[in-house]
Parts: sequence; C-alpha cells; structure tokens
Amino acid sequence: MITEKSVSAYKTISEVSKLIDVQSHVLRFWETKFSQVRPIKRSGGRRYYRLEDIEILSSIRELLYKEGYTIKGAQKVLKSHLKSGGSISNKPPEVNQLYKKSGDDAISSEKRSLKIENSYKVLELLRDSENLIDKLISKSH
Repeated sequence: MITEKSVSAYKTISEVSKLIDVQSHVLRFWETKFSQVRPIKRSGGRRYYRLEDIEILSSIRELLYKEGYTIKGAQKVLKSHLKSGGSISNKPPEVNQLYKKSGDDAISSEKRSLKIENSYKVLELLRDSENLIDKLISKSH
C-alpha cells in the first residue's frame, strides 16, 4: 500500500521536477540564479523543498517559459514582487492541488500565504543587511 505524503511534507527534487514539469538539473541551476529558492540540504546533499520553494519555482517557470522573461528579468520581477508584499500567483494546477489536500483550505491557505510573504520580507531584510555589512567591511579595509 502506497501512502501519499502530507501536504506540509518536504518534497524531493524529483517530486518537484514532476510537479512543475521542469527537469531536475534546471531546478538546481535556478537555485544558483534565484536567491529566493532555498531548499533544505541534508546529508549527502539531498535537497528537500518546502511548499514556499515550490511556489517560487513554479512562478519562475511561469516567468521564463510562458511570459518570455530572461533570467535577469525574472530575477527583477520576482524580487520586486516579493519586496512589495505581493503574493506568488500563477501557480500551476498541480501546486494548487497541494493546498486543496489540506483540511481547512481557505483559512490555512490564507494563513500560509501571509506566513510566506512575511518570511520573504524578513529574508530580504536580512539579505539587504548582510549586503550592507559586507560593504561597510570592505570600505574599512
């Protein structure tokens, strides 16, 4: 008997690859180009993606493959969209299905979106602070 993973369970790179219809090596490449994608890496370098990562990856796919953005253009759109407090939209149906599998769809999905948006705001602030600190350190040398 095969049991299905929980909605909140981390997904492997092969599961995400199938889910958003992008090859695994492309996902690894996108990790290097989009700082917002941060899968958890366990022993042996295995990647585990959270739902937020999957949403971002599907948005990247949308920007690159359907809307025709370059990598640089998609980076700018994604960064400005997340910085302005916008939520990630244009999720493929497979990603939307992850939300529908949970019990209280509307409430949990709304709460999850708010948590994700706040997490990205905090991440951006931390990255901005890190860049500022790096600049200050380089100026002092």
